[in-house]
This record gives sequence, structure tokens and C-alpha cells, in this order.
Amino acid sequence: MDNYAIADHFSLLSKLMDIHGENSFKSKTYSIAAFNIEKLPLQLSETPREKIFAIKGIGDSVGKKVIEMLDTGEMNTLNDLLEKTPAGVVEMLNIKGIGPKKINTIWKELEVESIGELLYACNENRLLLYKGFGEKTQNSIRDSIEFYLQNQGSYLYAQIESYAHTMNEKLATNFPKAKIALTGAFRRQLEIIEVLEWCTTTPSFELKKFFLENSRAVEGQEFEAIEEDAEIILFKGKENVKLKFYLCDHSSFCKKLFQTSCSEDFLIGWEKQFSIPASAASEEQIFSSAGLPVIIPAMRENDSILTKARQNEIKTVIQPSDIRSIIHCHSNWSDGVNTIEEMAKDLINRGYEFLVLSDHSKSAFYANGLTIERIKEQHRYIDELNGTLRPFKIFKSIECDILNDGSLDYSDDILATFDLVITSIHSNLKMNEEKAMMRLVNAIKNRYTTILGHMTGRLLLSRNGYPVDHKKVIDTCAEDHVAIEFNAHPRRLDIDWRWVDYAVEKNVLISIDPDAHSIAGFNDVKYGVLAAQKGGLAKEQNLSSFSLQQFEDYLQKIRQLKGI
Repeated sequence: MDNYAIADHFSLLSKLMDIHGENSFKSKTYSIAAFNIEKLPLQLSETPREKIFAIKGIGDSVGKKVIEMLDTGEMNTLNDLLEKTPAGVVEMLNIKGIGPKKINTIWKELEVESIGELLYACNENRLLLYKGFGEKTQNSIRDSIEFYLQNQGSYLYAQIESYAHTMNEKLATNFPKAKIALTGAFRRQLEIIEVLEWCTTTPSFELKKFFLENSRAVEGQEFEAIEEDAEIILFKGKENVKLKFYLCDHSSFCKKLFQTSCSEDFLIGWEKQFSIPASAASEEQIFSSAGLPVIIPAMRENDSILTKARQNEIKTVIQPSDIRSIIHCHSNWSDGVNTIEEMAKDLINRGYEFLVLSDHSKSAFYANGLTIERIKEQHRYIDELNGTLRPFKIFKSIECDILNDGSLDYSDDILATFDLVITSIHSNLKMNEEKAMMRLVNAIKNRYTTILGHMTGRLLLSRNGYPVDHKKVIDTCAEDHVAIEFNAHPRRLDIDWRWVDYAVEKNVLISIDPDAHSIAGFNDVKYGVLAAQKGGLAKEQNLSSFSLQQFEDYLQKIRQLKGI
């Protein structure tokens, strides 16, 4: 078990103890343990057992449970509580707006034991009868449940990626003579995946034998066939993962792969203008027969791309290898795990040229946001590091909160001390479009704003973003020489890729940033690149693909344009 899994076990234990009304001191101890373990720089599995008890936040009781999990993969105390708790009550922990104490009331007093029952109770206004549940809270819980139920069986691309590739390898190993290729939404690199899809020449009876009888081949996972006809077979795994197979023969394999790698809109547009050679040996052949350059699967979403392809207006899209820097990351000066030096040295080893450090601003007190005095200390420290790490450079930045009136979290004289400023909304997210646009536009028009961070504040599969007028935001950024962040965190991917082409059309630069809170978070930049490819972004239009010299020249040009 890695640290994240161990931390998750302690976090769940703490919540279940609160649900059952057990000793609050003990539950808090396990909650703190979860927090500390998740942020440990070294894996507990690689730590000598006798040293585990000496780690900050891990005492005798926690240490024994850590060792139990490392040895067995389980925690008996947690298992005992899970056995005493209805599965539907545990599932309520996934609903935003209801913590363990509210769940205790819902279960023990309202006698509701499932999310479906709770939704019904909300519709009947039954929660209003209990302390701590006002009308606003009840409406929020109802909205959260409806959002949660809509997304069951859906996965972030990053969540399902490893599973998809592992399964693909198993299929290739078990059916070496067959043609097998991932297709569908996963091949198009959509941000949310509901079904993993393959094209294959493997007969359906062999697939059924593999999934339904030979459980060892798929690591003991349990599957059932939930749909089948002459052209498809659909399996569902115990973790609600759906696997769909398009059945075809060798001669029609490429045609089927092409068809299933296109959105419905793209495919309809194609079939109105072009044919698909029945026996095409490759997708390249399909495109060449239409007199078009190859359109990568990621860009096969809208039929408008066909016009661009015909006019030879599609640029080579950005690749993960085109990233030359990390822009937007947090160090242990605010809520990050690693030191600035550790992050810089890691990037030097990766061959990157610079780092834009952007810890939280003072209003983000929950994230240890920087006071004015600490900003000065951090800047002195960065100057020292730049003196020793040259030619690598660390730029002084901040992720500055956009306040309720659209003003920024520091005065102009403090903002002027940064090399660049990323501005983001983190508070009071429940607002209408008018309010959201007022805050965003005011922040963009502040001459010290260099990059607008995660434009909509969305968290995929967890929280809808606040409503914004994307065109107006982009147009305002164009007028005021502000770049727009493509936040690469797999749960954000914000700005939505569907607006990248409009931003590029308006000459607004995109900045693919990982919003990393640890060195491991640097790797998330890949998911930003994959999503940005869908918008047709070229490396020349991305700030984090600039060389150090290009980036410095850009900052100087922006300062001149803004009169700084």
C-alpha cells in the first residue's frame, strides 16, 4: 500500500467513528494521521518499521495500524466499522455538503440509509425538521446528490488511463493473432470517460471466455456481459467500469476503428462529404482518399475541423515533450509539499529551463497564504537560489486571490514586486454569471494580472464551475494582454478545451500549468497537453513551451504594453 491508500484508510476510519458517535479525540487523531501521511515525502512501505513510530503525527496506535496495513493490506478496526455501517450510509460521504455528523443525524434520527432515500427525503422537505438542516442546506444536498448520481460510472481520463492501458496489454497478450485497438472517447482523449472501447477481430465467444471464465487473466475481477449482438459486446466490471468491444473482421478493422474514433458530429460531417474505403489498410489511407491530411483522433469532435483540414489550416498540435517549464506550482511556503529548491532541482534533472513559483496569497489562510513580510523573505530566498542554480531560473510569482469585488489580494506596490501574477477565484464560488463576470473582468483589467488562473473554478465530476461568458472573458484578455491558464490538474482541465480555438483566434496565449502542490504533480502537465490537443493548440501558442529567453522577452513586452 502506498501513502495515499494508507491515508485514505485513516481518513475513512475517522469519518466512520464520527458517524457512529464514537470518541471524538480518537477520530481526530486518525484524521490528523491521514493528513500527515499523505504529505510524507517518503513511502512508509520503504521506511524501516522501527522508524515509523518516530515520524511526526504517528504515535503508537497509528503506527501499529500502519504496520498492519503494510503487512496485510487491511485494517481490522476499519473493517469492523464498515461491517456495522450500511453501504448507503458510507456512500453518503461522497455527497458534497454533508459531513459525518450530519450523516449521523440522517441515519440515526431520520432513519435514512441510502442516497436514493435521502434525495426523496429532500424532495419531501424532511431534513428541515432537524437541527443543522435549513432550507439552503437541504437544497444544496439535493443538488449534490443529483450531480453525484448523474456521474456514477464516469471517470476522469487520468483515473482510467492506467487501467485502460493495462487491460489493453492483457488483451494483446491473450489474443496475439487478433487485431485490437483502443478507440472511442478514450482515444479521442475526452476529459470524462464512461466506457472503455476497443475494436477487435477477436470472436465474441473468446472474449466471453476471457472475461467471464478466466478470472485469473484479469486479476480476479468479476465481469458480466450486459449487452451483446453481432457487432458489439459490452462487459461491466464490479467497479462499474464498462468495456465495449466492436467486433469486425480483418478487412473492415481500419474502417471500424476510424468510425468509432470520431464523434457523431464529426462522422456525420465526414459522410456528407466523403466515403470510407471499405478495405482501407490504415486511417492514413482513409484521409488520403479524401484528399485531406490526417486529423488526429483527439480533434475529431466537430465537423468544422474538416473545412480547416481542406484549407490546410491545421497546425501541428502541442506534445508533452514541448513543455519546457513549469508555470503555477505551490511550495511548502504555502500548501505545497516540497521546498522551492527541491522543485527547481527536479526540473533541472528533467531538462526544463525555468520554474514559475506561485504560492497562495494572504486571503487563502486555509492554504497558509503569504503575508507581505513572508513575500519579501521568499523573494530573498529565490534570489539566493537563482544565484546558485543558474542558468535555470525561478520566477517570482503568486496565485493571487480575486476578491469578492474583483480586486486583487495585494496592493499594487506589492504586486509590482513579482515577475508575473496569476489571478484566480477561490472563494464565494456560488454566484450568478453577472457576479462571476464582474470579478473576472475586474481582475483581468488589473494591469498586474499576467495569467488568468482556472477560469471557471470547475472540478470535474465534483463541482460545476461558476457560469461565465467565455467569449467576453477571452475578448477581455485579448484587450488587456492577459494569457489564459489551461489548468492541467486532471480534475480541473480549465479553460475548457472547447474554447481554445477561439482564444487562439483572438491571439490570446494559453499557459498549460499543472497547479502542482508536489514534485509528483508536475506530471499532470501531460493531461493538460492531451486536452489542449483537442482544441488544436500548437506549442507556439503555449507559454510553458517558451524557452527561458522567449519567456523573459514576453514578460518585458507585456510590462511595456501595460505601462508597468
